[in-house]
Amino acid sequence: MKNQRREFIKKAFAGTLAVSAAGTLYGFAKKINVLANKAEEKIVKKLIVRKIDFKGAIDLEIAEKLLEMHSEYQFIDTINWPSYAYKPVVKFKIAYCQNQIWLKFSVSEDTVRAKETKVNGAVCKDSCVEFFFSPNKDGSYYNFEFNCVGVPHVGYNSVKNKLLIDPENIKLIRVKSSLGKQPFEEKIGGYHWEMMVVIPKECFVYDNDLELKGLNATANFYKCGDETSTPHYLTWNPVGTKDPDYHQPKYFGELLFEK
Repeated sequence: MKNQRREFIKKAFAGTLAVSAAGTLYGFAKKINVLANKAEEKIVKKLIVRKIDFKGAIDLEIAEKLLEMHSEYQFIDTINWPSYAYKPVVKFKIAYCQNQIWLKFSVSEDTVRAKETKVNGAVCKDSCVEFFFSPNKDGSYYNFEFNCVGVPHVGYNSVKNKLLIDPENIKLIRVKSSLGKQPFEEKIGGYHWEMMVVIPKECFVYDNDLELKGLNATANFYKCGDETSTPHYLTWNPVGTKDPDYHQPKYFGELLFEK
């Protein structure tokens, strides 16, 4: 009889341990799953793009003054890839007027480089600022890239195509850099530069009916310098890829254009 009791206690105790262990493992797995889900959560910044009312012809000087008056600076300061830890001070302003997007970049960095001279060339190798814009939030987007003397690279990307915009359309973009227009080799010693950019509706060649007023779009803003002395890859909205990759519309933030 005593032996039967001992056997019963052993089995009961073993069952309790098994249930307890299973419960512990389940709770541990659940915690891991929660942490994994949190890690996968995307940060989506939102930015209201001010509408500037102005009648008549607008040159770059007027546009810049109006932008300074009506828009606040936003910082491009996210380091997504720790192996590229250099962090220049980069900020931008954005607004729209007469169905044009106005941008002003302000950059302070240790070195500047402007070797690329060709439209749609590899400006990302130089000291470069970029604006990626998806008016339809359907995975398609335009990438506007400028080296520090204003040489542009403009493309259109969709699920099916990756295309360069015709240089004749790109000519409609007005750009003014405080570093001038002439190319130069890398300069070291600490530099501050600014760039004003006006992008007209006509540059969105695959969205002929684009109306900025009241538009709910997505975008990201970048600063890079692939072949500078200190390569770097900063973003406005965080990008969750393993390696530097700006062509990630799923990581764009939101732009809400005023009505």
